[in-house]
Amino acid sequence: MDPSLSDSVRRLLDQGTIVHAPATLHLAASIDVRRISPEAEIFPGCRLSGEQTSIGPGCRLGEEGPVTLDDCQLERKVTLKGGYFSGAVFLQGAQVGSSAHVRPGTILEEEASCAHGVGLKQTLLMPFVVTGSLVNFCDCLMAGGTDRRHHSEVGSSYVHFNYTPHQDKATASLLGDVPRGVMLDQPPIFLGGQGGLAGPVRIEFGTVIVAGTICRRDVERPGQLVSCDSLPVNRCEDYDPRCYGKVGRKIVNNFAYIGNLYALREWYRFVRARFLNRDAAGAACHAGALRNLDLVIEERGRRLTELSENLQRSVELGAPLVGGKGLAEPWRTQARFVERWPALFDALRTKANGAGDIDARDRFLSALDSVPASRGYLETLRQFSPEVKSTGTAWLQSIVRAATDIGSN
Repeated sequence: MDPSLSDSVRRLLDQGTIVHAPATLHLAASIDVRRISPEAEIFPGCRLSGEQTSIGPGCRLGEEGPVTLDDCQLERKVTLKGGYFSGAVFLQGAQVGSSAHVRPGTILEEEASCAHGVGLKQTLLMPFVVTGSLVNFCDCLMAGGTDRRHHSEVGSSYVHFNYTPHQDKATASLLGDVPRGVMLDQPPIFLGGQGGLAGPVRIEFGTVIVAGTICRRDVERPGQLVSCDSLPVNRCEDYDPRCYGKVGRKIVNNFAYIGNLYALREWYRFVRARFLNRDAAGAACHAGALRNLDLVIEERGRRLTELSENLQRSVELGAPLVGGKGLAEPWRTQARFVERWPALFDALRTKANGAGDIDARDRFLSALDSVPASRGYLETLRQFSPEVKSTGTAWLQSIVRAATDIGSN
């Protein structure tokens, strides 16, 4: 064995992990090689760090280019072909192409995949969701589809616009939802290539957005075909980015997004745990997913606080234009949100941050108890009857509703 190899690389080789060109592998002192499976395969030039890093059996790193991996958890048969990955969770069969840039708060569930040159941050892709190449899809949750052939798709060169000229990021977008999406029986969503979403938007299952379209509105009915929604040509007018316009939809969509995050977290606590905690790699992914969901929830609250501060300035700037005390729309809605935000934030963290309909939850979990322990997660969900799925959806929807009710009052 090459005497120049570090002790940690030697231990990795001794335990049987396949390492191509081991002299090119950098393992930080924080890495626990016992959390890297002997059945994993690491290609030349990779750099691994982070005490929470865990790599399960059948995983492949760096097949197309070096991988930098920091504090990520990979379950089984995950393929990361090249790029930078930090604070992300990848469940069984997830794949990401080369030149990726994946940041904390990201979860790719079973068989979700991305082609090359994809940027993700606080992105939640549920099973089978696929993105093409050259995609920037930060601050999104996407569901839809039933298997790898019938999946939700983000076309190549797609962008989720998550930063506004007002300098806020209260813009997370919800494509599908958690209560129905986790049941793996909803029509897929299709986002045509060379397009984008101006967040925060909500897109229903079964939506098809035509290639080249910039979508700036919610699509609330399923099965809709959405074509180009362009701004007027050669439009030029006075504009002050410190002043907001109508914000009601923006606020409601943010609360709905947070409600879905709460629902997904409960799903991981009570359902996912039964499958992921069967082995060490899965348990690491379960813990990592819960950390990431907490991180994303905290981020959404912080972004709404920033929005409240910006709206306070908007109200102060707009009030003299409409006669001071007698505020007109949209400043009336802005002022009301600013005034109520501390109480709304507290309600989100207490009233909405709960278990939801416990009776529906327990009936769903009882059905889960009847499934043989040998069955996997995807197989289990597919064999549930519509009645059982409806019960599970009702439980999760009650969690979402608790948050959306707070935001709409």
